[in-house]
Amino acid sequence: MDEYSRFVDWDKMDVSSQSQDTKELTCTDLHELKQLARQGYWAKNHSLRAKVYHKLISNIPCRTVTPDANVYRDIVVKIIGKRNSSSLPLPEFVDNSLIPTYCLNAEGVGAIRKIILCIANQFPDISFCPALPSVIALLLHYSKDEAECFEQVCRILACNDPSKRLIDQTFLAFESSCMTFGDLVNKYCQAAHKLMVAVSEDVLEVYSDWQRWLFGELPMAYIARIFDVFLVEGYKVLYRVALALLKFFHKVRAGQPMESDSIQQDIRAFVRDIAKSVSPERLLEKAFAIRLFSRKEIQLLQMANEKALQQKGITVKQKRQNVHLAVHAENFKSEIVSVKEMRDIWSWIPERFALCQPLLLFTTLEHGCSLSRFYSHSEGHEPTLLLIKTTAKEVCGAYLSTDWSERRRGGNKLSFFGTGECFVFRLQPEVERYEWVIIKHPELASTGSETENHAQPASSTLSSSSIPSDPSDRLSPFLAARHFNLPSKTASMFMAGSSECIIVGGGDGQALYLDADLNHGRTSHCNTFNNQPLCSESFQISILEVWGFRD
Repeated sequence: MDEYSRFVDWDKMDVSSQSQDTKELTCTDLHELKQLARQGYWAKNHSLRAKVYHKLISNIPCRTVTPDANVYRDIVVKIIGKRNSSSLPLPEFVDNSLIPTYCLNAEGVGAIRKIILCIANQFPDISFCPALPSVIALLLHYSKDEAECFEQVCRILACNDPSKRLIDQTFLAFESSCMTFGDLVNKYCQAAHKLMVAVSEDVLEVYSDWQRWLFGELPMAYIARIFDVFLVEGYKVLYRVALALLKFFHKVRAGQPMESDSIQQDIRAFVRDIAKSVSPERLLEKAFAIRLFSRKEIQLLQMANEKALQQKGITVKQKRQNVHLAVHAENFKSEIVSVKEMRDIWSWIPERFALCQPLLLFTTLEHGCSLSRFYSHSEGHEPTLLLIKTTAKEVCGAYLSTDWSERRRGGNKLSFFGTGECFVFRLQPEVERYEWVIIKHPELASTGSETENHAQPASSTLSSSSIPSDPSDRLSPFLAARHFNLPSKTASMFMAGSSECIIVGGGDGQALYLDADLNHGRTSHCNTFNNQPLCSESFQISILEVWGFRD
């Protein structure tokens, strides 16, 4: 076919989708490249795609000394010799990883292992890289020889641009990416997340498969289209596509019985057979329809997850603690929720805190109904979990991302603070988690001049839709900017506290207000949203508990 066909088995390739038209790519503008990649400009011409890959990878900023094709030619004989590469053990950093063959011929399949072994020789700092076999297999389809493929993969691995994340090469990076994906699913795929929680003992383990879906299970035509965009736009594309896969899985399989005993196996099977239900074009269309956080915001979330793992000492591969281990049945006791209900709540909280165990800080049964004692027992803890049981047997609560001591910054005035990780939820009579928005109804606290003094900041951020759309103009309200010593132009209005009351802005039009005596509360519910209210509009509190997170 062409000079890039050496390793391709054309009987396996969908030749009907290939065009023989001679095309060239001359544009260098990043915005235009993004559009062409998303449109599949070079997807239907094998030779053009090979040339585009070579050009894009050649432009990746790399370490000063990055192994090239000549290095491969020098070391492959020493490492492989005359032995059959299939008989040689793979390095531990890809052990148990899928090694897809896509549309490679026998020579191409053998080349995958040879290149992996040579990369292990040149990159001793790689400790965990499950995506590597797939990337090598894919690039072999568009390489003239093994040495060229080796050089291209090395450039991807040796990228030294701190703003350009490509492939995870350590267990810490991989695990934090799984946690970040779990956080994103919790926010953007709530229906699918609810299904995962219902059918899986360890939802985090399900989400740890997300890279395998892309770099292992997806058919060649799909991963190639994704890789087209990945080389232009970076790591964020992978999150987008994985979220889209989960959305499609939920849409196609919702209401149907599981095909196996494991939701993990069901998702893998769905991804392998995705051609039966979703085209590559439709998958990418769905992926880019998700209004995802900016690259900077995702990096901050990734940093927070990495920090949490490091503090736990989880930097090398080991069995991850699941929510069943975090919430121990033998030493967890609440007068409001059961162990099962607490585990459900644990599946909603940010992944970096799901590593912790619940710690009871305050309960009205022991500490009385005093707001000052509520504050004194809760301050110094971040985050916290608020649980409320009403006299009508309703159970609701809130995840509060920020230390209550932040309220002091406003003096005696009602002070707004917190991050968009805050959310409210209901457990009885039905389970429901409400997506966050900034407090919509600060007038709930209209008990005097306090609210009037804060009318301006309240009105300036009345809803999530009022946040500037340009991500460069703000940091995410999803994360507390102060944790990263960075400025934020957007006021945080998710929690509010004074000596008179507490307000928590939950989401989907929900807000929760508690009086100073902790005996009475009320809620605000915006009728423009198709959901049930958090609880009764006005309610009497039977029991209130505050839980912290213990390492």
